[in-house]
Formats: sequence, C-alpha cells, structure tokens
Amino acid sequence: MSDQDLLRAYNYASFTRENVLPWLNFTAAPPLGETAPDFPLWRLDGTPTCLKSVWSRHAYTIIEFGSVT
Repeated sequence: MSDQDLLRAYNYASFTRENVLPWLNFTAAPPLGETAPDFPLWRLDGTPTCLKSVWSRHAYTIIEFGSVT
C-alpha cells in the first residue's frame, strides 16, 4: 500500500465501527517490556527521522499513538 493509499484509507469521513476496526490490531503490538520495532517518524518541521534515532539520543522514550478524527 502506498503512502497516499494509506492516508486515504486512514482519513475516513466518519467515525464508525466499520471504519475504525481495520486499524485495531492489538495482537501485532509488542508485549509489555519488549522493544518496539523501528519505524519512520517526522519532526514537526517535516524532516524525517526514525524511532531508533530518537532512542539513541534519549534514555527514555514515550510513544503515544492517537487519532484526531
């Protein structure tokens, strides 16, 4: 799935069960205490980074996921 396809699918028009359920995949999350996989991130100015890069500069990292729909 391309980035544009992902954004189109994620930015749904209404907050309904049918639209939300495909995004809920708790079984794929790492168990408590295990390291999260590295993934791309973007700074507020739009420059790219990744989770591994953030970890390398900070002793503790808190990741909060959410959706403003």
